[in-house]
Amino acid sequence: MPRDRRFIAGAALSLTAALVASALTWHLAVPALEAQAQAQPPQPPTVLVSSPVVRETVDWREFSGRFEPSAAVEIRSRVSGHLDSIAFQDGAVVEAGQILFVIDPRPYRAALDQARAQHASAEAQVELATLELQRAEQLVSSNAVSQATLDQRRQQKKAADAARALAAAAVSRAEIELGFTDVRAPFAGRVSNRRVDAGALVTDGAMLTTLVALDPVYFVFDISEQDLLAYQSAARRGDVPLLNGRQIPIEARTQSDEGWPLSGTLDFVDNRLEAGAGTIRTRAVIPNPQQHITAGQFGRVRLPFSGSYPATLVPETALMTDQADRVVFTVTPDGTIRSSKVDLGARQPDGMRIVRSGVGPEDRVVVSGLLRARPGQKVTAKPVEGEPRAAALAGPTGG
Repeated sequence: MPRDRRFIAGAALSLTAALVASALTWHLAVPALEAQAQAQPPQPPTVLVSSPVVRETVDWREFSGRFEPSAAVEIRSRVSGHLDSIAFQDGAVVEAGQILFVIDPRPYRAALDQARAQHASAEAQVELATLELQRAEQLVSSNAVSQATLDQRRQQKKAADAARALAAAAVSRAEIELGFTDVRAPFAGRVSNRRVDAGALVTDGAMLTTLVALDPVYFVFDISEQDLLAYQSAARRGDVPLLNGRQIPIEARTQSDEGWPLSGTLDFVDNRLEAGAGTIRTRAVIPNPQQHITAGQFGRVRLPFSGSYPATLVPETALMTDQADRVVFTVTPDGTIRSSKVDLGARQPDGMRIVRSGVGPEDRVVVSGLLRARPGQKVTAKPVEGEPRAAALAGPTGG
């Protein structure tokens, strides 16, 4: 056999022997690995647990509504005439009493002068009638003037007095109409755009612009009948003020606010429920000194429905749903998961939830790792430090 063929045959025999040895080794190792795996059971999953927090809490209920101006008017002309000038910029903030429009005052000034002249004439007639009456009263005693003449002088004096009063009323009316030629803002606020331009002929009652108050503002919202009954029940217990006492503090926010930066006072509750909707209209007054709120914005408001009391709270992340029930997982002292049905209260701004029943301060509630936990399962419970909600969200084992 040639040398090359002997070399190839030797190499093939060596490779075959190596493969056979490797297969034999794997065949012997597999049963050993399986036996080792059966001898070491899997480690229980790790979950984060925390005891419920107990702190003084007030039950708040939230309602949606709209911010509205505390005063809004349509500015209309009260006399007719040509519009001389417009004394504001569209959309400007104006002060109470500020002139907005000027209607040509000349016809009304002339009418006032005429009324004053007529009043002066009436005053002269009163003076003359007074003198003639006095003279008749002096002469009637000596029979120089008849009783009929004295009666006539008395009637003339009364007619002169009436004419003077009529002339005085005409002067007052002319002064009022002259004053109406200056159209002024009835209160401080923001005007809309002008509806007419300078030089236009306006009639009595013509729309000129609108004006809304900026500070304070109203927040108008509806309370359901169920919420109304709940509040009245708390008021009877003395936990909250009477709804019509108008001393109820509220907190509000716009759609872009974080938290509840606005505060105010409930000042109006309607006198009956709306028959179709089963709600009652309610209004709160909210200061707006910086004019951050614009009339017409949507927002939310919350009212206290209880006094301060110690409440048990768990993180929202610990809550689960079991059919129609809300439950939390707790870990028993021997490390077993237990499902506990809970009766929930109001949500809290920091992500906590009031639990009225179902768990106590001594329980260990699973706040993270819920997807790896099942009721009756053994777990390794690891306590969280600090705020349980923050730890659950940031923890590497969050479920």
